[in-house]
Amino acid sequence: MADLGHSGTNPYRVYVVEDDFKLADLICDYLSKYGYNPYKAQRFDDIKSEFLEVMPHLVLLDINLPYMDGFYWCRQIRTISNVPVIFISARTDDPDQIRAIENGGDDYITKPFNAEVMLAKVKSALRRTFGEYSTEHAIRPDILECCGLFLHRSKCIIEYDGKRATLTPTEARLIELMMTKAETVISREELLETLWDDISFVDDNTLSVNVSRVRKKLEDIGISNAISTVRGLGYKLTVTWD
Repeated sequence: MADLGHSGTNPYRVYVVEDDFKLADLICDYLSKYGYNPYKAQRFDDIKSEFLEVMPHLVLLDINLPYMDGFYWCRQIRTISNVPVIFISARTDDPDQIRAIENGGDDYITKPFNAEVMLAKVKSALRRTFGEYSTEHAIRPDILECCGLFLHRSKCIIEYDGKRATLTPTEARLIELMMTKAETVISREELLETLWDDISFVDDNTLSVNVSRVRKKLEDIGISNAISTVRGLGYKLTVTWD
């Protein structure tokens, strides 16, 4: 598991893949100071597996690394996630920056860099992906966030305040719809059509069972009474935990 090293008040995890440990510590200290949760890479021979353990919201990635370079690891990350990847490198040539973008990177910072510039780029990338500038037409991020509740789509995991619960694919689709329409009543018909291709063969009780399971798993991670039944209409996810 990657070394947490720091803890912040911000729910966003930043995976720092930098083999200059002094620089990595400085980056982590700075991010921690501003509330982010930085994880410093440890296993440079298996960045992809470590990424899956950390499940970060953003990656700061050096190019010159042991074993395989940053371009390779960016391609590997892109097979499992669309989270923002910002390259950090001493390489200043345009071809390297172009190659970084072509291999799946979102931005590029050249060393030495101003820490405030790095922070601004991190904030901007997270805002575009998870915050106010994200749109339905953007590349769908692997991680969906609603007031501190996170859904890891590819892993079918929900997370809140450091606690996690594993979902079935159906449960994951259910909570995803509810999170995207929080505070809105969703009809049973819409839920049925979203969760199952052919609702003519689905017992109505099956939806109720799945809702009950999701309620239980939310309770397991510290969120109670969030899903309410609106008699005659459907269900609603109410942000009770904010």
